[in-house]
Amino acid sequence: MPDTLFRFADTLGPLKIIHVYEPSVDLKAVLVVDNVAKGPSIGGVRMAPDVSTEECFRLARAMTMKNAAAGLPHGGGKVVVYGDPKMPKDEKSLKLRALASALRNEESYVFAPDMGTDEECMAWIRDEIGRVVALPRELGGIPLDEIGATGWGLSHVVEVACDFCNFDLAGARFAIQGFGAVGKHTARFLTNKGAVLIAASDSQGTIRNEGGLNVNELIQLKEKGKSVIEYPNGDCFDCDGIIDVECDIWIPAARPDVIHVENVERLNTKLIVQGANIPVTHAAEKLLSKKGILYVPDFIANAGGVICAAMEYHGANESAALAVIEEKVRRNTKLVLTRSKAESIEPRQAAIDLAIERVKTAMGFRRFSTFSMGPRFI
Repeated sequence: MPDTLFRFADTLGPLKIIHVYEPSVDLKAVLVVDNVAKGPSIGGVRMAPDVSTEECFRLARAMTMKNAAAGLPHGGGKVVVYGDPKMPKDEKSLKLRALASALRNEESYVFAPDMGTDEECMAWIRDEIGRVVALPRELGGIPLDEIGATGWGLSHVVEVACDFCNFDLAGARFAIQGFGAVGKHTARFLTNKGAVLIAASDSQGTIRNEGGLNVNELIQLKEKGKSVIEYPNGDCFDCDGIIDVECDIWIPAARPDVIHVENVERLNTKLIVQGANIPVTHAAEKLLSKKGILYVPDFIANAGGVICAAMEYHGANESAALAVIEEKVRRNTKLVLTRSKAESIEPRQAAIDLAIERVKTAMGFRRFSTFSMGPRFI
């Protein structure tokens, strides 16, 4: 393990880090299997030009926490692939098929989609090795992006969290940073519950309308390959302009570390529900609490997708998966926020404690597992 990663290693993991290189298709990728005490790891395949081994490890650890907190019989893992996710389809297919072939015998990891990959990508992997979840409906899968599994869960997390903020979801004004696969469905479900989307952003910029944006029109724009800034009735800003939007609920649903100590003071909201993985640095989360802004950590808030994937892996249908997502994320959100308030600790620490308790129990049954409480959230 490179020296730069030793500071992250602890008694939870990582179990293994594998670098994959296949020059014939210019494939460079990293697999991190963090912890398998509860079962084989499930985690998405993320494709972007600027991914890194460190980011992969952080995401894999987030999956360990997410799967444990959700009560799933799976550990945490992640794959990052270096490349532009908008590359030609035949080139992308070859890369992901080569990746699957290289990891054919790594049965401690189950492939799933993430940023830059989708159900079609999972179909390519299935064709190579079969060890995959979130397949297209035509192949018997439950298509996470199509049904909006993560967004479905997020909408219920927001509803529960509003009770801890003393305002109603109906009529609440919200903004979404990253109007993609997760963001668009979150917006759809929240507006169905009476909330009002006033701002949304993507990689091209931010659109804002204090009177409310039409979610269906925004989704149609994205489906045509256009940006939200092409929405005809609103004010346009750059990508970072979404941070300054005054609202009740702010939902980051894109990349890691979009909120950090340098920009956290710009936020003007009452509640942050983390739709992306690790979108807010720990230092920034502390400042949020000092400002009186409640947040729900990523691995509690955005667990809907992996819950759905695990349900598919074990043979459940779509309606059963959605029901389980609703039940699990509502219960865990209430547990974490109640514990945070009662013990006067950060919501992330409450979430970590919940997850570690569950991982600890599972590790106690394993022959080669050792355990200490590991690093606290500091």
